[in-house]
Amino acid sequence: MKPSAEIVRLAAEIRSRLHALPNASTSPVRELRREFSKRIKSATPESVLSLALHLLGDNSETLRFFAYELLTKHKAGFGQLTEHDLLRLGDGIDSWSSVDCFGLYLSGPMWANGKVPSKAIAGWARSHDLWWRRAALVSTVPLSRRGKSDDIVNVRRVCVLLAADREDMVVKALSWALRELAKKHPDEARAFLAKHKQALAARVLREVNNKLSTGLKTPRSRAGFRGAH
Repeated sequence: MKPSAEIVRLAAEIRSRLHALPNASTSPVRELRREFSKRIKSATPESVLSLALHLLGDNSETLRFFAYELLTKHKAGFGQLTEHDLLRLGDGIDSWSSVDCFGLYLSGPMWANGKVPSKAIAGWARSHDLWWRRAALVSTVPLSRRGKSDDIVNVRRVCVLLAADREDMVVKALSWALRELAKKHPDEARAFLAKHKQALAARVLREVNNKLSTGLKTPRSRAGFRGAH
């Protein structure tokens, strides 16, 4: 559906204001997003989705972050998103930052709320596109943070599907997913490592074991340790 004139105008203003920022780091971009969230507070869910999709047309990392946050902070708009909408919003994810925003802000919370079926996330895990496989793993993070028993079952299932994947961005995401699991459910994480040790990349084993034993992905060296020996 073609966006309305008001949506086009608002999107153009957002682009212009973002371009004018002296610093496009997260803090000033988020401050601007908060301003626009207030302005569209009373907008219909359909209008907010239309605005987000229009912003995504530029395939800009900053605009993608802005669009995803606009949706997540508009309670009615986010609440009415469907699986079909989610796929439209995920079209073009092709970097770690775009995938991680998508998984943390949209697909993970929607999955946790029952708006996306587990079989859809499993389908992403089997995708030929490495970014969708990473998206499947990043989507587990909100579930691990909530930590219900059903959440943990779903997290394990996705991690099993990608245990033997050797694409660097997928390996890193698997390590992240299992480290998040380890925060509330360390025994589950340990059991997963033990069961799938032969399939897992060395990086995953190292980082998750470090998390379990020290609380850190990469333990800091003691000051002066090398010099002393």
